[in-house]
Amino acid sequence: MELNNEFTVAVPVERAWALLTDLERIAPCLPGAQLREVEGEEYRGAVKVKVGPITATYDGAVRFVERDEVARRFVMRAEGRESRGQGNASATITVDFAPRGESSLVTVVTDLAVTGKVAQFGRGVMAEVSAKLLDQFVSNLEKTVLSDDDGSPDGSTGEPVAPAPAEGATVDGEVASTEGDGAPGVRYINSGPVEPVDLLEVTGGTFARRLLKPIVVAGAALGLVAIVRRRRR
Repeated sequence: MELNNEFTVAVPVERAWALLTDLERIAPCLPGAQLREVEGEEYRGAVKVKVGPITATYDGAVRFVERDEVARRFVMRAEGRESRGQGNASATITVDFAPRGESSLVTVVTDLAVTGKVAQFGRGVMAEVSAKLLDQFVSNLEKTVLSDDDGSPDGSTGEPVAPAPAEGATVDGEVASTEGDGAPGVRYINSGPVEPVDLLEVTGGTFARRLLKPIVVAGAALGLVAIVRRRRR
């Protein structure tokens, strides 16, 4: 399914580009997302979602497959798997930037494929969830990253950047890179736990109503069968 969204970032397009291509910096702004490690252009982590008492975790990775700074356009490929093997999700995400005065209009087109229990909710619910999560993402971005930004063109905070750690060194108690385990150059992120996205809260009950609809229909059907059986007796 294809999902189309857009949002506005209150910074010029040059800064918006620098900011939104810095996945490590903006990852904490995405509800339910946890960045765990980075290797080259691949960012690995998890997304947690919650429906009532049930919580699901999708472990996966996202990588840039195209990045055109002149055209202000990038494409990412994301793939994830539910930790208990109850479904997969993959997406090709195309992001375009356009100036809107002193702000930037960001257009996001997501070609999404899902399997498992989540797939039953269809495009309508997926579109509603993605739109509201983007709104939360932008709100978090403005409250944290943009409020700390000093306005430099590259989107940096102006603070000195620490040199890259040596092989085998640690960052915040985590191994910065490994050798001999098949994953050289992996940098681990000590991001801490995150709260899952509560889909019932995000959709304001719409998700719950759509989830309950087939249950109500099934209940009505069972009731009808019971009445027919009684009449036959």
